Amino acid sequence: MKRVASVIGLPPESVERYEELHAAVWPGVLARIAASHIVNYSIYRYGELLFSYFEYDGSDYDADMAAMAADPITRDWWAVCMPLQRPVEDRAEGEWWKEIPEIFHTD
Repeated sequence: MKRVASVIGLPPESVERYEELHAAVWPGVLARIAASHIVNYSIYRYGELLFSYFEYDGSDYDADMAAMAADPITRDWWAVCMPLQRPVEDRAEGEWWKEIPEIFHTD
């Protein structure tokens, strides 16, 4: 099981709309998340920072993430959500959400 955590900024003027969207995520987006073997997915907000966590239970992470990125419904969802977000400055090239390292885990 791969565990993935990431962060991104959310300016105060975007909070209400972002939370409205995520209170009713489009069914096609949820279906693609499941088809891409993402489970136990959560997003938290702390002030102007969003923290995302999910677990990946598939066998080809890169292929599943590529399938998600190619999905038309997911792309439309991202087009609505991305203008609300502000990537952190120290993200890696090509990242939107900055993946952060795990330093501790227990079952």
